[in-house]
Amino acid sequence: MPRKAATVALTALAPISWGSTYFVTTEFLPADRPLFTGLMRALPAGLLLLALTRKLPRGAWWWKSAALGALNIGAFFPLLFLAAYRLPGGVAAVVGSVGPLFVVGLAALLLGEKPAVRTLLTAVAAAFGVSLVVLKAGAAFDPLGVGAGLLSSLSMSAGVVLTKRWGRPEGVGALAMTGWQLTAGGLVILPIAFLAEGAPPALTGTNLAGYAYLALGNTAVSYVLWFRGIERLGASSATLLGPLSPITAAVIGWAALGQALGPVQVIGMVIAFGATLMGQTAAAKPKPARPASGSFSSTEKNGQEVSMDLEVSGVRR
Repeated sequence: MPRKAATVALTALAPISWGSTYFVTTEFLPADRPLFTGLMRALPAGLLLLALTRKLPRGAWWWKSAALGALNIGAFFPLLFLAAYRLPGGVAAVVGSVGPLFVVGLAALLLGEKPAVRTLLTAVAAAFGVSLVVLKAGAAFDPLGVGAGLLSSLSMSAGVVLTKRWGRPEGVGALAMTGWQLTAGGLVILPIAFLAEGAPPALTGTNLAGYAYLALGNTAVSYVLWFRGIERLGASSATLLGPLSPITAAVIGWAALGQALGPVQVIGMVIAFGATLMGQTAAAKPKPARPASGSFSSTEKNGQEVSMDLEVSGVRR
C-alpha cells in the first residue's frame, strides 16, 4: 500500500502541473498562439528526451509510438485549443471532465476491465465537482466547441487505454517511450501550427522562460510521471486523478490572479477531490497482463489535461 500511495502521489503531480498551464500561458507567453504553444510544449521536450536516452523505436513500435503520440499529443492539443477558443473556460473544462467515463468504457472494451458501479459513480461525481468549480451561470454551448472538447477527451482517453494495453518494449524505459510520443505528437502539430498561425512570433526572455517551463516541467517530466502511472495503476485509476488539474487551476487563479472562489467552488473542489481519492480504491481489476512487447505510454487532458490551457473563469477570445 505505501508503494501504491507513492505511485499515486507521483502520478498526481502530472495533472497538478497541467493545472498551472493557464497561468503560465497568460502571464508569460505571447497572446493568441495556442497551436504554437502546443508545438513548443511537445516537440522540444520530445527531442530532449530522445537525446538523453538515445533510443529509437524498432519494428512495430514505429507505428505504435506514432499512434500514441497522435492520440495523446498531436490530436489532443489542437482539439483542446479549438474547444478552449470556442467555449467559455468552465464549459470546456466540464466537457473535458467526461474523460474518465471514456476511459472506463474503452478499458472495458480493450483491456477487459469490468468497471464496478462505484467506479462509474466516482467518475460522475468527479465531473459534477469540476462543474461546480468552473461552470458559470449562463455559459454558452457552441456545438463545434463542444464537439472538439469531446473529441479531445476521447483522443486522450484512447491514448491512455492503448498505453496500458501495449505496455512497453523490453529494455525501453519511461523516458524513451515519452520521448517517442512527444516527438511524434509535436511533428503532427508542426504543420497545423504553421498553416493556421503563420511564422513564429518574436519571443522575449519572459516568453522563453515560460516555454522552458512548459516543455520541461509541464510536459517532459509530467508526461513521464503520467505514463508511468498508467502502467502501474491502470487506466481507470490514473485518469481519475484528472480533476486535480481544474482544482489546481482554480486555486492558482484565486491566489495569483485574484479570481473569485466562493462557497460553491469550494464545495465543488471537495467533491472532485473526494472522487479523486475514491478513484484510487474503486478502479476495476484488470485481466492478467499478457507478456508485453507493447507500449508504456499521453494531455493533455481526460486523460485530464483539459483544464491545463483553459481559464477557469472564461477563455480569452
